Amino acid sequence: MEWLFDPTIWIGLLTLVVLEIVLGIDNLIFIAILADKLPPHQRDKARLVGLSLALIMRLGLLTIISWLVTLTTPLFALGAFSFSGRDLILLVGGIFLLFKATMELHGRLEGVTHTHTQSQVYAGFGVVVAQIVVLDAVFSLDAVITAVGMVDELGVMMAAVVISIGIMIWASKPLTRFVNAHPTVVVLCLSFLLMIGLSLISEGLGFNIPKGYLYGAIGFSIVIEFFNQLARRNSLKMESHIPLRDRTADTVLRLLGSKRRNVAAPENDAGPTIEEPTFGVEERNMVSGVLSLAERSIKSIMTPRTEMSWVNIDADPEHIMRQLRETPHSLMPVCRAELDNMLGIARTKDLLGDLATNGRIDEKNSLREPIVLPYSSGVLNAMATLKRSRGQLVLVSDEFGSIQGLITPIDILEAIAGEFPDEDEHLTVQPDGENRWRVDGTADLHYLEQILETDGLVSDDADYTSIAGFLLSKFETLPEVGTAIELDSIRYEIASVDGRRITTVLINRLEKNGDPSAQSPLSAQEN
Repeated sequence: MEWLFDPTIWIGLLTLVVLEIVLGIDNLIFIAILADKLPPHQRDKARLVGLSLALIMRLGLLTIISWLVTLTTPLFALGAFSFSGRDLILLVGGIFLLFKATMELHGRLEGVTHTHTQSQVYAGFGVVVAQIVVLDAVFSLDAVITAVGMVDELGVMMAAVVISIGIMIWASKPLTRFVNAHPTVVVLCLSFLLMIGLSLISEGLGFNIPKGYLYGAIGFSIVIEFFNQLARRNSLKMESHIPLRDRTADTVLRLLGSKRRNVAAPENDAGPTIEEPTFGVEERNMVSGVLSLAERSIKSIMTPRTEMSWVNIDADPEHIMRQLRETPHSLMPVCRAELDNMLGIARTKDLLGDLATNGRIDEKNSLREPIVLPYSSGVLNAMATLKRSRGQLVLVSDEFGSIQGLITPIDILEAIAGEFPDEDEHLTVQPDGENRWRVDGTADLHYLEQILETDGLVSDDADYTSIAGFLLSKFETLPEVGTAIELDSIRYEIASVDGRRITTVLINRLEKNGDPSAQSPLSAQEN
């Protein structure tokens, strides 16, 4: 038992264990790749059985160590090349590694997707275990032969193999999770296998490549991949600061297709052409409208104060009767003298009945208490309020209590699917030729972005919601008729002004011809 107290024995054992573990890293990674081809409930079993059989095989190789030493004896010669048993094993193992790694890289880089469906066909358990054993035999051959040259004691060699395999079994599962979470690491390690396979073939042919070169290349690649993973982690950390809802909405809209018109690919992009989504413009606009509801305020969808129809209870009954007969609305705000002096909301048919029966409006029985929301409330809150209102419209007021507009379920629908004008209304955006539109100054910017297929109109920090407000912010003064501005290859021309309001705008999409002047922020006035 003197060898137990020999420090050289323990140094040799530690060296062999470390060597076996280092040489087994690529083996572990390939085991993780192979085990992933099995059903989930069989993967752990495959790793355990494969490595256990590999342990038995390595111990068997060590027991016939005397025969392994003689593998360097030439068996035959072809021209200037002589081949021993060791050379043949290295050649066959190298060719196998090149083939297997190439097939795996082809599957991962050439678009072979692994979809998880109920009809997925998994590899057979025995086939995967057999591949694990063969791979371990190939990877461990150099380690076994190295052990023969490093240590004279067979027991020390076997102890080193048992310890290293035990560590490999313990580390295989967490390593598998790491590999599945980092696909670029898999590609890198498959590249290592190609390099090792080439090294085995060259060594089998008598051209010895120093191991330092291989380990240097592997180490350099690992350092580069470390920085790549660090950059990816930082990128994911930055994305995590973006709300999940915004990330989900952006992903859905990308799947539906970009709403920007004529987005050109880089000139040096030689990559494969991706088929455009088959979703129509209307479908994309409706999904975009739904996803943007939470970001919009009431003022962006409400009927503004200037376009509201309301009944003055002090007016002549005949005038009120004529007004009610001409209006297409089923609900009407009832006020006294001015809109801000709100009395209530009434059904048009109830008002007509009161006037026909009593000659006046019955304030006590016909009027309902108005529902009022603040100007700063969101669209989703307005939608919830409309659901509880039992068919009643909702008024919108500012911080001073002044009525600014009203909201109905139709306004919510228009925010999603576009305009549904009443009989007394007209479309705010009307085609006026090819790539040309006549737009009302009150046109909603979200809707206009969908029509123009652009994304440069809506701003999160802006206090305007219409095209008139957008243009006033650009001109910084009330423009004259004929004044024009060009932004993102779209020309906006003031067609009419009423007092202090922009009432009509002519919009024309310009063709991109590479002229820098087409991108100028502000054009000269046109008379």
